[in-house]
This record gives sequence, C-alpha cells and structure tokens, in this order.
Amino acid sequence: MRTDSGHDLRHHGDAEVRDDGGSLVDLAVNVRADTPPGWLREHIAGSLDGLAAYPDGRAARAAVAARHGVPVERVLLTAGAAEAFVLLARALKVRRPVVVHPQFTEPEAALRDAGHTVGRVLLREADGFRLDPAAVPEDADLVVIGNPTNPTSVLHPADAVASLARPGRVLVVDEAFMDAVPGEPESLAGRVDVPGLVVLRSLTKTWGLAGLRIGYVLAAPETVADLARAQPLWPVSAPALAAAEACVGPRAVAEAAHAAHRVAADRAYLLAGLARFAADGLRVVEPARGPFLLIRLPRAAAVRARLRDLGYAVRRGDTFPGLNEEWLRLAVRDRPTVDGFLTALERALRR
Repeated sequence: MRTDSGHDLRHHGDAEVRDDGGSLVDLAVNVRADTPPGWLREHIAGSLDGLAAYPDGRAARAAVAARHGVPVERVLLTAGAAEAFVLLARALKVRRPVVVHPQFTEPEAALRDAGHTVGRVLLREADGFRLDPAAVPEDADLVVIGNPTNPTSVLHPADAVASLARPGRVLVVDEAFMDAVPGEPESLAGRVDVPGLVVLRSLTKTWGLAGLRIGYVLAAPETVADLARAQPLWPVSAPALAAAEACVGPRAVAEAAHAAHRVAADRAYLLAGLARFAADGLRVVEPARGPFLLIRLPRAAAVRARLRDLGYAVRRGDTFPGLNEEWLRLAVRDRPTVDGFLTALERALRR
C-alpha cells in the first residue's frame, strides 16, 4: 500500500476539451452525449420562476428515498458527487483512510486537502484490476472504491465490495456510473444491512448535468447528519433540486435503463473496432461494464497528441495512481462517432 501522491489528482477529462480543445470530438469526458433530453431541459427551465425563493430540498430528497426504497433520513443531496467527497473528508473523524486505485482521483485529493495521510491499494493489471478484498488493510477506518470503477470500467461483485465493511469502518462506494450498467446488478444503493456503508450517486453523467451539479449520498442517518452539518446553507440550487426530483422518477429511471442498454451495445461496437489494432499492441481492460474503456497502447502519449491534431480528444491515463503514460480512457459514443474515431486512430498509429 502506498501513501505518496506523485500524480496530478486534480486532472480530469474536461481538461482535454477546454480552451483549444473546445472544437474536438469529445471521447475524454464520461457524460452521455446528446443530453440533457428535451423534457428535462423544459422541467429545469420551469423551475426558474421560483428563483426568488430559497431552495427547498424536501421533495427531491423524498423522491431519491423512494427511488431506492430507503427512509428519507438516509439521503443527503449534494452539489454533484464531488461535493460528497469533500464533506466526507472534512466531517468524518478517521485515522487511516485508504483509497482503492486506479479510480476517480477526487476522493484522495479531498482527503489530502483536509490534512489526511491517504493510503493506496493498487489493483493490478495482471488481475484485470479486479478487487482483492484481502489487499485492504484491516486497520483502515475509511475505504473508498468505485463501482463500476472509473477509469478501468470494471464492475466489482457487490458481495466482494460489501465484504470490505467492518465495525468502526466507513465504506464509501462511488456508484456515479452504476445507472449506466443495465439492471444495476452489483449496486449497494438501498442496502441498509452493511455497516458503515456510504453510497454516492451522481445525476450528472447519464443526464448531461455536469454544469448543474447534482448528486446524492445514501448512508446511515447519523452519517447523513454529520455530512449535512459540514454543508453550507442551501447547498443545492433550486434548478438542481428540480432536476434531481425528475431524474429519479419512474419515467426517468426507465429512460436511463434504456440508455444503459444502448451504451452497452455501443461499447461492444467500440470494442470490436479496437480489436483490429491488437497487432499494434493495443489492449483493452475487459470485461468492461461502464460507459468508457481503458486501453493500454505503446507510445500512448504520442498517439493522444496525434489524435488531437486529427480532431479527437481522449483522456490521458497517467494521472490515475496505478497507471502510467501508456494508458488512455475512451468514452463510449454512438457508432458514427466511433467510426470516425477508429479511422483517426489508425492514422495516428501509422503516422
């Protein structure tokens, strides 16, 4: 287990498409394309008439609770899942936090900013980046893991993740991409029998609301209360609350489920297209279950730069602990976009 930093933990996919990258075809950011849908835009716009009033999150909180079949006291609304990591780092009194990598780097960054010394459990490429519960130190009193994991796209078995729970330990499971998995088979959201469990959900990925900032925490009432005390007053805006209520309703849940199947089909198409580059040394982490793929490629940094010249942005992987400059992350996109990307990738590899 490592405790050093050595990676740019605050580099995220949006950096690839800022400034001079704004005109690139975006395979770097994991927000679903062509979102938010029209009905959601209209619903959010309708909330603007009430902007003179302070936000009231009760209806949205109740809707989230109903979505997962838990008491409302187990729900905390946040300004995106990223805010939840900051709240956890500031509010919880922990001595030995551990983050399971490679994964989204913001949890570790937030813990470090709050003054914690953070341990790392690095999952191995040789094991397909699958979770080995025995690798997590027994004395860790805070464990953070993503499922499905960004950037590896690995979906860990729910039983394996739940086995990390211990008396006196907080187990944080980042399920920001779980609604992109058909049927959400390994989700722990709604579980109340796992001690110390904290599940984080984001509504920004599937619904294209990264600019609105909305997510939520599912946890024991006392944990929710601790985190709420660390929040400022009115932390979630009225439009974000309107979005939250809409995105967890039956219509939206059904639409998200349909989108998850479509993403799975598009991911299979991308995988098939990438297979033709095996002779170039390209390897994909499989089985992939998220709306993105992690690939390993010799000279990946140079290929990434050539792809930018050809009009495509992909996510560098070397900012994730446990990965190096040979790794890239690709967001799953529709088939015409994938066809164009594969043509560009072939040109980048042959240049």
